[in-house]
Amino acid sequence: MAYGDNPYDQPLKDAWKQFCRQLERAGDRVFKDYNPATPLHRADAFRFLTQNLGQAFDLALETRDTRYPALHPFCTPTRKLGGDAADFSYLQAWIDGSCVYRVYGNRGSARFINFTVQGQRPEKQPGTDIPSLHDPFGDIPEANLFGHQLETSPDGSFELFIGGARRGPNWLPSTPQTRKLFLRQGFDRWDETPAQLTIERVGMTEPKPLPDPDTLIEAMGWAGQFVEALMDDWPDHPYRYSPFVDPVNVNAFPADPAGPPGEDDKKRGRAVAHLCWDLAEDDALVIEFEPPGNFWMLSSTGVFFNSLDYLYRPVSYTPGRTAVDSDNVIRLILSHTDPGYHNWLDTQGFQRGNITYRSLLSSGSTEFHTRLVKSGELSSALPADTARVSQQQRIEQMKARFEGVRRRYR
Repeated sequence: MAYGDNPYDQPLKDAWKQFCRQLERAGDRVFKDYNPATPLHRADAFRFLTQNLGQAFDLALETRDTRYPALHPFCTPTRKLGGDAADFSYLQAWIDGSCVYRVYGNRGSARFINFTVQGQRPEKQPGTDIPSLHDPFGDIPEANLFGHQLETSPDGSFELFIGGARRGPNWLPSTPQTRKLFLRQGFDRWDETPAQLTIERVGMTEPKPLPDPDTLIEAMGWAGQFVEALMDDWPDHPYRYSPFVDPVNVNAFPADPAGPPGEDDKKRGRAVAHLCWDLAEDDALVIEFEPPGNFWMLSSTGVFFNSLDYLYRPVSYTPGRTAVDSDNVIRLILSHTDPGYHNWLDTQGFQRGNITYRSLLSSGSTEFHTRLVKSGELSSALPADTARVSQQQRIEQMKARFEGVRRRYR
């Protein structure tokens, strides 16, 4: 038996060649103007592409059949996409409104958890001329359930039903447009544990069928569009269309950036503020704000809105891990080298990047102040009692981070 002996040989070969051409075009987008022409930035852009190439067919093929749902880890320490936050973990499952699903397991102890049923993905976002982000983004939240609304047993176990007739408090409705379950967990302290979850379709009694040639051809088309579009849309889409992102006036947050959230963000349980940074080698950016009194997180990303290395580097902060100065002000220091202060944000040596602040389960705005100073002038720019760390304390701080992040992705 050889090539051409099966009528699907040519269609399969054509689909694969088309995918390879799209992957090649995606690689060309590494060199866009938004990505600085430094060795680190060029390498990171290709890493961003290869990390998402690694999940392209998980999304397009392995978890695609809504009759046999699976919770896919959308972002991890080695897979970054979509402005992912270092202190969030993300799971998604393809579902549809014609079926009933059961999610069960243990709630864990993450401070924030939100189950969201996502609906249709329109070409443009409702009421605007803004094109939707590439698939699997751009779909509209239909219904959601937060952790404080979830009823669990004393040991944390629970079951949640999606679709069909209402089944008590742990239930989310679906519609004919439903296409995805999206689960976000937000962590504050390093000792918090993730939810342990399984999803199944109610009435699932037969084994999952093997993919046939038509399924593979369709998957190759979806995966090719995915890798090409993600290199097109990041950071171009938020730079062009997001009201929270200002790539021109760098190193500052827009006025009143964190409120009020729109209806979609209310379902996501967040209000957002964003800063684009651009630092010279000897620059340090001081970010100041008063503790807002609710759960918040601030996380740094690269040019392509891919989270920085949160496993090995201090690139994010939450209330439980942040030092507050005696004047009740939080001061975070973004710089290329360790300044010896507790609240250091490591740039990883990148010239440009982004910082996103998320205020969770609150619609209140947060007022930020930023100052660009030279790294050697930090001691005179900060209060004398701003918390410092020794080299050994930084090592211990980073060990706690490493162990805490590993715990989240067991």
